[in-house]
Amino acid sequence: MKLTRRKFVTLSAASVGAIALSGRADALKAPWTVPRKWYEDEVKTVYSYCENCFWKCGITVKVAGGKVRKIDGQKDNPKSRGRLCPRGQAGVAQLYDPDRLKRPLIRVEGSQRGEGKYREASWEEALDYIAERMLKIKDEYGPEAIAFFGHGSGDTWFVEYLPAAWGSPNAAKPAVSVCTAPRETASQWTFGRGVGGHEPIDWENTDYIVLIGHHIGEDTHNTQLQDFSAALKRGARLVVVDPRFSTAASKADRWLPIKPGTDTALLLAWINVLISEGLYQREYVEKYTTGFDELARHVAGKTPEWAAEITEIPADTIRAVAREMAAHAPRAVLPPSRHTVWYGNDTQRMRALYILNALLGNYGVPGGFYLAKSPYLEKYPHPPFPLEPAAGGCSGSSGGGEEVPEGYKPRADKGKFFAKTTAIQELIEPMISGEPYPIRGLLCYGTNLFHSIPNVPRTKKALKKLDLYVAIDVLPMEHVMWADVILPECTYLERYDDLVAIAHKTPFIELRQPAVEPLWDSKPGWWIMRELAVRLGLEKFVPWKNIEEYLDTRLQAIGSSLEEMKKKGTIVQRGRPYLKDWERWHMNPFKTPSGKIELYSETFAEHGYDPLPDYTPPMEPPAGFYRLLYGRTPVHSFAKTQNNWVLMELKPENEVWINRAEGEKLGLSQGEYVWLENDQGIREGPVKVRLTERIRRDCVYLVHGFGHKSRGTRIAYGRGASDNYLQTRYVLDKISGGAGLRNNFVKIVPGAGRPKLKRVAQLARERRL
Repeated sequence: MKLTRRKFVTLSAASVGAIALSGRADALKAPWTVPRKWYEDEVKTVYSYCENCFWKCGITVKVAGGKVRKIDGQKDNPKSRGRLCPRGQAGVAQLYDPDRLKRPLIRVEGSQRGEGKYREASWEEALDYIAERMLKIKDEYGPEAIAFFGHGSGDTWFVEYLPAAWGSPNAAKPAVSVCTAPRETASQWTFGRGVGGHEPIDWENTDYIVLIGHHIGEDTHNTQLQDFSAALKRGARLVVVDPRFSTAASKADRWLPIKPGTDTALLLAWINVLISEGLYQREYVEKYTTGFDELARHVAGKTPEWAAEITEIPADTIRAVAREMAAHAPRAVLPPSRHTVWYGNDTQRMRALYILNALLGNYGVPGGFYLAKSPYLEKYPHPPFPLEPAAGGCSGSSGGGEEVPEGYKPRADKGKFFAKTTAIQELIEPMISGEPYPIRGLLCYGTNLFHSIPNVPRTKKALKKLDLYVAIDVLPMEHVMWADVILPECTYLERYDDLVAIAHKTPFIELRQPAVEPLWDSKPGWWIMRELAVRLGLEKFVPWKNIEEYLDTRLQAIGSSLEEMKKKGTIVQRGRPYLKDWERWHMNPFKTPSGKIELYSETFAEHGYDPLPDYTPPMEPPAGFYRLLYGRTPVHSFAKTQNNWVLMELKPENEVWINRAEGEKLGLSQGEYVWLENDQGIREGPVKVRLTERIRRDCVYLVHGFGHKSRGTRIAYGRGASDNYLQTRYVLDKISGGAGLRNNFVKIVPGAGRPKLKRVAQLARERRL
């Protein structure tokens, strides 16, 4: 069936469609190790939330015969609404992956980091080993000499709880400075509120959507895709701005193939049209904003004709879209997207996007942005921590100058940028140089260092300089096999984690609980953290005896209990989504210095930054090179699911998208394998060529997360190319601390040859049997 824009595939059909299109529908028919009629036996239902991406959808896990058999979406959960994407349903394959880390490992004495030489150890020996070396580093260099990196739901224990008790400010998450930092910092200094993990767009009421580099339909955030599909089905118009004809662009009324790096110029031109033609929401702007006169003067010369020369989008098109937005306002919206670290001036680009939304009068209004509210949930009582690390998250604090407790040092990246959330990539250099002070140890939880932090050679150099490197993970990824000690965490289906409080239109709390006992000698993250804390002399900060007591105490404080939560999985509270709801209670949602939406930022001006966004030209590629763009696929999450045989049957490798005319000029053939080499001599691949008219001639595109180099991940190993290995350059955003990654350029080197690997279908068949 040919799908029109109005028949955008719904999420319930997405996984089936993906399988059918890939020609591998037999994967889900295979018996694997599951009895044909397991559901006729006694089946236990366990409520939890998913971890195969970080959208945290509520799930129901079906257990029969002591094994997990099936995973579905929780019907009453605001994230899943009874549905799951392919990744969520493939969690069973992750649980029973034979390549999983099975027991603690200690690097063989005398071997080098990266050689992969280990001996098995007991948990007692491994934890004692870590604690002894951490205390030694603390005695010699201070607590700040240990850094803590984390990614995923369990990172709470390792980048918030443990470093706060230990006394290190150097805790960081890639979810901040290599993902969301610009959008969060810009939002907090424009609206006085962050965006948060769940993008607060009022999809059900919007009539006009403009996506700028927003890969909805490819990043597959469950609820968002459901809502987006429903909006298109009922007739919402869609404009997509992207150098690539993305999945979303294929559903759009207009596709604007913008020149990479010129988005801010386009946004400023749209602002110019709204103001110069009097199309902005005047009453809203007068009531809720400050700085309009300064903004009007600032954009007076930034006409569609000015922007057309920069963006390569016709001036008539720019003007037409601005007028269409205004005609649908306030039910017209430009969502902020998630991954916003592009070119280095990204906070200002996001400021321009938020200012444009404010002129449309849509913030806190039906059809625009709703005002997400966090659920009420008490913390577990414990003595005050020595300090609070600024690891942040999808909606972290954004800075200026935080106070440093007496007797402690500021974080090692302090002073490099304005925001106060730590930038993970800026903690690498102190491991090498010792400036502003030495970082001698690293505890890394679930963070794929070589697939998330730019400049991998620098990261490897830093790891070699450390006195202690500990990796806590599920699979033997390449960065894990550089550690001194490897601690195997059990999967999300085998453990409790802390409660998750989701800021939302209807705020809610989710429970993760084990569906089955941990396999092999793996342990949950909370247990690892607590045992290590006790050995470090921090037992007063972990006064709970076990995780059940911890969770029950938090839930009883809000009138619930662990037993009650186990039976339903999710607690939903009342929200306050619109400005009228806040005004009814005489409350102001704008926590800016002025108490209004700040079009002109006095705070930025005071700190030496542009108070209004302006266009900064991006770096241009050298002759013979293409700008490297990257993105997602619906069936994988980052670099964490490429060893899942179910998902790899659907998407076994990435391809390099090259404009067909450029490819023919280079003598390339469809489907041949090539190398990608960046302008600093780093080579990646082999990777398959995809010649297409769906991308501009000045750039190429890769799906992120492939190109794994650890032989211990037998399915993921050697398939495709890693975009992160090619990202040896980044431009630091001086406001948010974000690492602008789209300043890397590659050339095509033919003659790579097809990788000599077992086919994924063969490996999957072996695992099913």
